[in-house]
Amino acid sequence: MQPILYSYFRSSCSWRVRIALALKSIDYETVPINLIKDGGQQFSEEFQALNPMQQVPALKIDGITIGQSLAIIEYLEETRPTPRLLPQDPKRRAQVRMISDVIASGIQPLQNLSVLKQVGQENQLTWAQKVIRSGFNALEQILQSTAGKYCVGDEVSVADLCLVPQVANAERFKVDLTPYPTISRINKTLLALEAFQVSHPCQQPDTPPELRA
Repeated sequence: MQPILYSYFRSSCSWRVRIALALKSIDYETVPINLIKDGGQQFSEEFQALNPMQQVPALKIDGITIGQSLAIIEYLEETRPTPRLLPQDPKRRAQVRMISDVIASGIQPLQNLSVLKQVGQENQLTWAQKVIRSGFNALEQILQSTAGKYCVGDEVSVADLCLVPQVANAERFKVDLTPYPTISRINKTLLALEAFQVSHPCQQPDTPPELRA
């Protein structure tokens, strides 16, 4: 049975998983979950039964349903290990996980939709810019010691799957990326790869016509 990805085109967490699926050449069906429409389709009883956290992404695969993007990617890595997204070297593997966690735990959750709703409409842009700049200040410093062509050395890793969607978030919130040359260079290099292009928010089944490219 073909895997089913419950996704929202603009969700950076969903984008991480779409990149992994593309890199590993895994065909899948997309079921769009609109995080805005009808007060948020993720809050429906049907979706809550699928993912009690009421978040995207969720992936139905191999008879189970997995939520949380990094857990999904780890499962794909363990069951479909080609191409490798975690280095064999333990030190590099730790660096990949560190960078992934900086983004997935230390930046993205602080500027996602549920948090922005809490800070109020008039404060959303300022708040998002503040938390992204704070995280990118640390991330730029880390990458200066780990990066080669990509986040860790010269092979695409889980860290890169986290980086590109977060840079897109930064651009959406009008964060000046000039102070982050390493982040910007890696992001540009990754966006030239087919897997990052086909998984891009502007290419998804639920992308609004005005945002398609």
